[in-house]
Amino acid sequence: MITLNLAGKRFGPKLLFENVSWLITPQERAGLVGGNGTGKSTLLKILGGMDTLDYGTIQFTKGMTIGYLPQDGLSLRGRSVFAECMSVFDNVKAMEQEMEALTVSMSELDPSSPEYNAVTERFHRLENEFTSRDGYNIESQVGMVLDGLGFQKDDWRRPTEEFSGGWQMRIALGKLLLEKPSLLLLDEPTNHLDIEARDWLEHYLQTYPYAFVMISHDRYFLDVTVKKIVEIWNKGMHFYSGNYEKYLQQKTERREQLEAAYRNQKERVDALEAFINRFRAQATKAKQVQSRIKELEKIERIEIPPEEKTIHFSFPQPKASGRVVAECKGIAKVYGSKTVFSDVTFTIERGERIVLVGHNGAGKSTLIKLLSGAEPLTRGSYTLGHNVDVDYFAQDQYKELDVNATLLDDITSVGGGKTQTELRSLLGCFLFSEDDVFKKIGVLSGGERNRYALAKMLLRPSNFMLLDEPTNHLDMRAKDVLLESLASFTGTVVLVSHDRYFIDKLATKVFEVGGGGVEIYPGNYEEYLWKKSGQDEILEAKMTEQLAAAPVAVAAAPAVEQKKRVNPMKLKQMEDRCKQLEQAIAHAESDIAELEGRPYVSAEEALRVAGMLEQKRGDLEKAMAEWEETSAALEAMA
Repeated sequence: MITLNLAGKRFGPKLLFENVSWLITPQERAGLVGGNGTGKSTLLKILGGMDTLDYGTIQFTKGMTIGYLPQDGLSLRGRSVFAECMSVFDNVKAMEQEMEALTVSMSELDPSSPEYNAVTERFHRLENEFTSRDGYNIESQVGMVLDGLGFQKDDWRRPTEEFSGGWQMRIALGKLLLEKPSLLLLDEPTNHLDIEARDWLEHYLQTYPYAFVMISHDRYFLDVTVKKIVEIWNKGMHFYSGNYEKYLQQKTERREQLEAAYRNQKERVDALEAFINRFRAQATKAKQVQSRIKELEKIERIEIPPEEKTIHFSFPQPKASGRVVAECKGIAKVYGSKTVFSDVTFTIERGERIVLVGHNGAGKSTLIKLLSGAEPLTRGSYTLGHNVDVDYFAQDQYKELDVNATLLDDITSVGGGKTQTELRSLLGCFLFSEDDVFKKIGVLSGGERNRYALAKMLLRPSNFMLLDEPTNHLDMRAKDVLLESLASFTGTVVLVSHDRYFIDKLATKVFEVGGGGVEIYPGNYEEYLWKKSGQDEILEAKMTEQLAAAPVAVAAAPAVEQKKRVNPMKLKQMEDRCKQLEQAIAHAESDIAELEGRPYVSAEEALRVAGMLEQKRGDLEKAMAEWEETSAALEAMA
């Protein structure tokens, strides 16, 4: 659909990328990644026709349609939410109105007249197109998308201008999804979504019939939606098949192969240069020397790009609190006629990392404010445990900062003995690098101030941290630093986050907020979803049935007799299959070892070997999974 050829783009004096080529196919599902400032959003605008290249060419297939969602900045007004989304189907509605007018005409015309035939023919053509565009179901389509994006039915008739910027972006996203363009271009589509809406969008994109290219700092979201990663790095574009997790693996493998090729080439170059220098003055060796000089000139030198810096930060561990950190008994919170919480009781213990989930407006931020003391209770009691210090990070935490101080001076004042190098490394991880550290806090945007407030908080954590959307405005690098820091934190954490990967790795308990209450689920978010889907109840029911049947079976026959009830043919088939899989695993491991040990021949051969390695590793992974499943089944039958 779109062809980029030797494309290049500058941003002022800075070269973002050059000599990049990319063919975007009708079924493309690509994630665009790269460091901050590498040109991801700029490239998305170029693909959408809102920006131009400085070098190279871009070609679009005739008749294709493109839909673009920016990170923010859209503002809609003048219509209700439902009417705004229905405007996507204006041409379909026009067809419906014309069909109604044609129906009236047909009732008035003589069926034997030429005019009647012309009207009938026009009606049938319109009806076929109307049906192909699912014209009879456009209202239900709009309702499905609005519901999925978290709009309550009461909101559908509200004017769009009544909604905040984040909800306006949801409306704009809904319109794009209803339009179904040939190519969707999405710049951080999950930024303004809660986790339920994010999950819905994930499933929607998995079944989207056309192509999409997106930028996202949500690792899990990329993992489950894209089939290709396109990385802008070192002023070039690099392609990786598979999702984000596979991209990380392939990137490591590619670098290892490149380094091996570089070492092999260097050895050959050193040998050639040594021979030339040794025999250059000998007339008898002139022919051999010239041959090696020509070989040296033909060698296309391999370059090793500089490694990206990996920053690790661990903040000081807090003093220990008592075993019970916080206890709520029968708490309630009421705003006017709206009851947010009613008769809620729970206990938070030392070391727990609790994630609050629930749809927007369910009360997650309210609960964190109650725990921080920023909001008073309407009823009930809330008690902090022994030696507990609370620290609260709000969504608008930046309002608490000194706007006249520079970043470096302000963070040094709470640095706790950290050197300026360490403090600047921390600021760099949160996207404040070089001269940015000398900026005054007052000139930063809201998102930048929140990033800084979070970095500052990590220097002096309390033993009870309450974090409301700490991952907002962070790229993957900063999220990884935050995740690593919180995972090693010995205190207690309660947080709200819509980043699935982040909360999956961090949570030890999930509090589901909604309906005026709090329901508690031990485990991480994945386990919470498992329990919510009812799979644990199904498993428990099966185990109960098996346990209930067990005494009857034992009474009817001894244990030896029970084994005879297993189908011996099926048992033999499974044992044979297990042996086949063990042999396949051994062969795959042997092939992988042989491929990994191959010496470098050429860049083309290295890429071919890399492709074979990827296929063999995939075969090994499948064989291992089937072998584990078959072995477990055999053990259960034993």
